[in-house]
Amino acid sequence: MRLIRLIFSHNPGALGGSLVMSIASALLSVAVIAFINQRMLTATDNLDGILWQFGGLLLLLLVMASGAQVALTAIGHRFVYAMRRSLVKRVLDTGIERLEAIGGANILASLSSDIRNITLAFVHLPELMYGLALSVAAFVYLAWLSLPLFAMTLLWMMFTLGVGWVLVKGLNRHLQLLRESEDRIYQDYQAAIEGRKELALNRDRARRYYDDEFDVSADAYRRHVTLADRYHSIASNWANIMVLGTIGLSFYLANGLGWASTAVASTYALTILFMRTPLVSAVASLPSMMSARVSLDKLDTLALAEYSPEFDPPMFNPNGDWQEVRLAGAEYRYPAQEGERGFDVGPVNLTLRRGEVVFLVGGNGSGKSTLARLLSGLYHPQSGDVLLDGVAVDGDGWSAYRRLFASVFTDFYLFDQLIGEHGVDADPEQVNHWLDQLHMRDKAQIADGRIADTRLSQGQRKRLALLLALLEERDILLLDEWAADQDPLFRRLFYRELIPMLKARGKTLFAITHDDHYFDQADRLFRMDGGQLIELTGEQRRQVSDDAVRAVSSAG
Repeated sequence: MRLIRLIFSHNPGALGGSLVMSIASALLSVAVIAFINQRMLTATDNLDGILWQFGGLLLLLLVMASGAQVALTAIGHRFVYAMRRSLVKRVLDTGIERLEAIGGANILASLSSDIRNITLAFVHLPELMYGLALSVAAFVYLAWLSLPLFAMTLLWMMFTLGVGWVLVKGLNRHLQLLRESEDRIYQDYQAAIEGRKELALNRDRARRYYDDEFDVSADAYRRHVTLADRYHSIASNWANIMVLGTIGLSFYLANGLGWASTAVASTYALTILFMRTPLVSAVASLPSMMSARVSLDKLDTLALAEYSPEFDPPMFNPNGDWQEVRLAGAEYRYPAQEGERGFDVGPVNLTLRRGEVVFLVGGNGSGKSTLARLLSGLYHPQSGDVLLDGVAVDGDGWSAYRRLFASVFTDFYLFDQLIGEHGVDADPEQVNHWLDQLHMRDKAQIADGRIADTRLSQGQRKRLALLLALLEERDILLLDEWAADQDPLFRRLFYRELIPMLKARGKTLFAITHDDHYFDQADRLFRMDGGQLIELTGEQRRQVSDDAVRAVSSAG
């Protein structure tokens, strides 16, 4: 089983010890039956001594069985903890392009459902291990009691397992379909949460979403989980009935056909009754084991980055030393979707010099955000190069290169922890300084180095996101339509006071904006048009400054 192999690869010594204890407890269980059969049923004297021996045997069985189950459970949960940490770290190390291709809902489903399934498998793992070990030990004892009876019992069990295998295959098929349905349900959950305003305003859309999307996914989940439970119930009851049938078969063979004595048949029946509950429990644990295997396969399909335990610091920190960043023939292509054309950005040639303020304009879908991602190293160009002071960035150099940038994208996430340069806690004086500059001192609640409440307007949330970016003390600040949600008064303050202040501090600013009244604050002005970058100079720049809206519409 893959799950056992994975645990064994992580902690072979502990798992090996637990398996030895499980086997020992199974042997002790059979020894209890043998003791009852050979000593207690036929004893005529020294009953007190036999009783003490029996009590000692039971105590030893309690210690061994409990120890094996406790050890297996602890190992399993440590493994799940390590897997959860590993999965989140792999997500953090995976490139933004791959994460966008996977989709947030699928990642969330793996972080919740797949980890939960693996956890449940470990909850049932001791039952499976003990049931299997006890079954093997009991079969050895049954063979020692009577080979003819054991041979027929083995044939009976093979038939039982054959039918059970057919049921288990059906169970496995529906567990796989169930996991696919779960991905779709998480996507529907995401739509309900992120589209809550639109669904609240348009109840017809809400009804269509509920009936045509969510209900379809939920019904598919219901069908597959029902069929999976049905196969599991039939398999469990089939195993239970066939084990009980073994008792009748053994008495028929012993008393009816004379294959063994009645005493042997009675011991045979006692042994089978003893192993019945653990064996049925082992069968009952199969769905969780199979769900865990499906989840492990699902995690593999995500194709996340390989696990690395450390957040290795880059080989160098370019902040303070660089003079220019250049995109040299950088191209990025979005593949064509079914029924749609692809989209190319580039080739782009752009030189960003230290201390410059650069504005970028362009229509919707012109490639502005893609250019920002290429410039910041979030996307790697599919052809062409990104050069830092004339040296092409590649391989391990991307991590160091990205340390140049702090950003506020349009789809930003507002973290609550205030972090300064090099990942240390932000200086409270710097926090207060920027809160004053952003006019957020009376609105933001800061406590213990965290933003206590992020339930603010979008414009205020963007100011706090800018606060986080400024506290990082990166050399290049990248802003994507940052001022779009600000009121006119603060928008003027941002362009007329904050930008000159940042430039005086030696910061380089790259801003996507359409605020034509403030284009005079830019050292250079660029426009994206159909994936191509054009620098606006002279009359072109004056014309755009006079009427940016007309220029952008003509570019689209």
